[in-house]
Parts: sequence; C-alpha cells; structure tokens
Amino acid sequence: MEEEENAEDPEFYMGLESHFGANNYHPVPVVINKAKGVWVWDVRGNKYLDCLAAYSAVNQGHLHPKIVKAAKEQLKRVSLTSRAFYNDKMAPFLKKLCQFTGMEMALPMNSGAEAVETGIKLARRWGYFKKKIPENQAEIIVAENNFHGRTTTIVSFSTSGISSKGFGPETPGFITIPFNDPKALKNAITKNTVAFLVEPIQGEAGVIVPNEGYLKEVQKICALNDVLLILDEIQTGFGRTGKNFAFQHENAKPDVLLVGKALSGGISPVSAALSSRDIMSVFTPGSHGSTFGGNPFACEVGVAAIEVVEEEHLADRAAKLGAYFLNELKILEKKSKIVREVRGKGLLIAVEFEDTINDCRFVVQALMKKGILVKETHGNIVRFAPPLVITKKELRWAAKVVVETILSFNTGQD
Repeated sequence: MEEEENAEDPEFYMGLESHFGANNYHPVPVVINKAKGVWVWDVRGNKYLDCLAAYSAVNQGHLHPKIVKAAKEQLKRVSLTSRAFYNDKMAPFLKKLCQFTGMEMALPMNSGAEAVETGIKLARRWGYFKKKIPENQAEIIVAENNFHGRTTTIVSFSTSGISSKGFGPETPGFITIPFNDPKALKNAITKNTVAFLVEPIQGEAGVIVPNEGYLKEVQKICALNDVLLILDEIQTGFGRTGKNFAFQHENAKPDVLLVGKALSGGISPVSAALSSRDIMSVFTPGSHGSTFGGNPFACEVGVAAIEVVEEEHLADRAAKLGAYFLNELKILEKKSKIVREVRGKGLLIAVEFEDTINDCRFVVQALMKKGILVKETHGNIVRFAPPLVITKKELRWAAKVVVETILSFNTGQD
C-alpha cells in the first residue's frame, strides 16, 4: 500500500492531507505518530517536547496510564447508550465533577464549543423563565478578543475577523465590551442583560491576564444586577493556571462554569456546563441534548482524568513550575531585540514579539528544529502550555533552548 511505502515520509502525509482535507488549519510541519507524557515523536523517530498540550487538553500528559486503563476497561463493557436510557457511569461522573468544581449540577456535552452553546442557552432560558425578560430580547455581554469556539453563534460575537468573516448573518443578542474593564461591564448592563460570558484568562488572544481583582469585581457587578457570570474555563481549568480553576485565584465562583479539554486528558471529547440547581432547573426533557453527551466511555474517562489532577497535585505543580518557567523566560524582555513581553499564570505562558513582527512562525519552526513544539497565535505571540506532569529538569532544558533560540535572532543567526 502507498501508506506503508511512505510511512516515514512526512511530506507524504502532509501532501495527502492537503489533497483530501479542507484548508482550515495551518499546522506546524511535523507529523506525529507517537506520544507519551510530555513527549511526542514524528514518523521519522524525532523526539519533541510538547509545549502546547493540545491547547491544554492533555494537562495530565499524553496517554496517562490511569486514564488509558479506564478507557480500555470501559471499552470492554459499553461505549454509547445515548440519553434515551440511563447508564451506570454518568451519575458517578456528574457527582465527581460537581464535587471537584464546587457546583451543584452539570450537563455533559462533548466539545468545548458545545459547552459554551449550552451556557448560552441556559442563560437565555433563565432570563426568560426566571428574570422574566421579554421573549427574544435577552442580551449576553462578551469581551473583545474572546475565543469561545467555532459555531455559527459563537463566531458571531468574535472580534477576530479570520474566525467570523464570511459566516454571516451574525446571530443577534450579544454586546461586546473591552476585556479587563469592570466599568465597561457595569455601563453595558441593561434590563435585558442575562449574562456576562468571559474567559478568566484569554488564552487564544495570547494569554491576556487581567488585573488582580478583576474577576471578583465582575462577580460583584453581576450579582448586584441579577446577571449570570459565565466563566469559560475550557482552557484554564484542571490545574493549568496554578489552581484547579482560574476563578479560585480570587474566590470568584461563577454562576455558570464551562469546562472541557483536560476533562478527558486527551482521550475523548468531554465537556460540561455546570451551575446551581435553581438555574439548571430551566432545562426540561427535550429542551437540550446530545447523542454522545454523557456516554459511559467519556464519563469513565472523565472520572479518571479528574482523579489524576487530584492525586498528582497538578495545580500545585503548575503554580511552582510555571513561576519558575516564567522567571526563566523573563530574561528575554531584557536581552532580546524582538521580544516585547513575557507573561502568564501557572503553566500558561506567552512570549509576545514586537509589533514589527507580523508572523513569528520562524520562531516556531526554529524551536521545532531544536525539539520543542509550540504554536503561534495572533501573528506575533507564541504560547507555552506543556502538560502539567512535566518535570523541573525537562522545563529547565526547555527554558534554556527557548531563550537561546530566540536570542539567536538578535544577530540573525539560525
């Protein structure tokens, strides 16, 4: 077969994908065929440190033994029943997830975007049923430079042209305000406002960390105005920022919490919207659902993924190792001629290059050649988010390589 003859040729796979696949991504030119922990290997056997962690979906590391074991055992029993019937795995999963997050009820879905859509539907229905807003008048406030997913509704309130252009007409009912601006939130609220949907740290925007106290302030504003605070922790959750959830840095518990990505440790798409019993009561049979949402395979994987975060103290690891890694990279602000800022929280860190650099892909590819995989965002920002199981020794090596590689561009050396 053609695939067998070209098994170690990355150009073959990239060409095949280009021919048969839609051109909706611009991947780094590496073809991965094996992964374990924080490391991945390409088809030629080259080894790389994964510093993206599938956009924080593998906080527990690639193919964590405990999660893989749970998946294998469940596949011997049953993978899917649909919600037409009960299964013996969803209830324990919901209990575990609610206890871990501190929320009362959860609605399981698959992708992060589905969790966000669930949050939007929940807020609107709550607005009509509980707050008594006139039908079809509900407004949800969002932040500039947000990234909440790719559905038609979600891209309608994206301020990223590349995500939204050509997909109109836009879904109405959303008001956009600047991020990290409590006063703007207060001024934007009207009698028809049902929710403020926001990321505690804007990941896709380039790891934009708000001022200390921001979440606590917006929580207070929402409470005073009978507006739901919806936090999208799909990327920041499960230990990534140095707490199990980013809102815990300020004890700013939301009314609705959206989770996904690392909820499965990279084994299967698992997401959920969580809230109070009172708010979640607006959902009734037939009002919302998903064929795969809450399937026994995903639920068993989800329980194991949460247990790994707990048992291996991944949030504490992210806090300590993230502070170390950030401090090591901060030297670039002083010594590099092309770095503008290094910022982050926990093991979610970004290096932003000067505005004169419109495309920092050359940095990404230089790091790839040195054995580190990252990805650029917004043209001039590189994000670092390795699996939280990374060791200090591995992180020390990564920091050394990153600093040396970026500083090499001071003199134009490759």
